[in-house]
Parts: sequence; structure tokens; C-alpha cells
Amino acid sequence: MAKVLYITAHPHNETQSYSMAAAKAFIDTYKDVNSNDEIIHMDLYKENIPQIDADIFSGWGKLRAGQAFEELSAEEQAKVSRLAELSDQFVDADKYVFVTPMWNFSFPPVMKAYLDAVAVAGKTFKYTEQGAVGLLTDKKALHIQARGGIYSEGPAADMEMGHRFISIMMNFFGVPSLDGLFIEGHNAMPEKAQEIKENGIARAKDLAHTF
Repeated sequence: MAKVLYITAHPHNETQSYSMAAAKAFIDTYKDVNSNDEIIHMDLYKENIPQIDADIFSGWGKLRAGQAFEELSAEEQAKVSRLAELSDQFVDADKYVFVTPMWNFSFPPVMKAYLDAVAVAGKTFKYTEQGAVGLLTDKKALHIQARGGIYSEGPAADMEMGHRFISIMMNFFGVPSLDGLFIEGHNAMPEKAQEIKENGIARAKDLAHTF
């Protein structure tokens, strides 16, 4: 049995979002094909995802200096413990499904906050004399992303930074496999929008059989 983190970063549901529509088709089909797997939905717009702020740095600094957790302020305790929960949950999972729209060539800020939360030395990577080494070498990941324009090829390809960032982070964590499912062009070609959406949903269902 595998544990799957289904991580969505979109304020809309599948009725309004192309990425969420494809993601729902994927996860529903995946559940049918892998009925014994555990699916944990992390809706980042509803989860408590602390940003790395002064309380976090202060709390971490106190702990490194040897202070007990109970000596931290209430704010420090809450934020530090929540980040630990998120990173432990991430490490404990076997597969990751990231779902985002493209916003301003990247993804919603809450996804960056989440990736910051799970990028923890000693958990997802470690430092060595040869540099940082990823520790999640037995995982696999998928990124489902809707893009209103065409970014998989052509003059805009170099401007896409959302999938590129997730790719960099998965490589940094040592995750050996990252698939990408992109639904793109529906804003650039509105007359083909429904066809593009249906094609993305069909590809999502197919991918669910092999992920």
C-alpha cells in the first residue's frame, strides 16, 4: 500500500479550474485502480502553512542553542511544530501529486510556502562535503498544471517557472521521477477550450493507471 499526498494549490474547484478538473479525473481514477492506497488531500488554501518568518527563525535558533521547546513563545511553538508536522508528513508519503494553475509564469504563493516548509535539512535533504544530497530517493511525483497560453514549446517556453521550480525541488530532494501533465492554450485559443479540457482529463485518466 502506498501513501499519496494530493497537494492542491487552487482557490477554485473542478467546475471552474482546468487544472483541478484534470486533477479530479486523475485522483478518482487512481483510487479506482489502487484501492488499497491511502490518499491524503492537502488543500493548501485551507491548511495552516506557516511562512518562514521571524518567529520561525527565532524558535529554531533557541532550539539549536539548547533551549527546551517549552521555553519558546506560544507563536514560536505553534509555527515550529506545524512546520515539523508538514515535513514529517511529506517524508512519510510515497507519492506526491502537485496541482497548480500557472499564475504570472509560476504558481500561487501558497505552494512556495509549502515547499519551503518541507525543505528541511536532515529530512528531505542533507549537507555533505560534496554538497547537498536529496534523501527522498524512493518517491515519485506528478505535477498537474493548467496554462492559458502555450508554454511547453515556442517563444514562451523559457518563461514557465512553476513546473521548473517543482522540478528543481524534487531533484534537490532526490525524488527520481517527476511527471508533468499540462493543460494549455485554452485562453489563447478559446474556440478550442472545451476540446483542450477534455483532452487533459482523458490524459489524466490514462496517467492514473501507470503512476
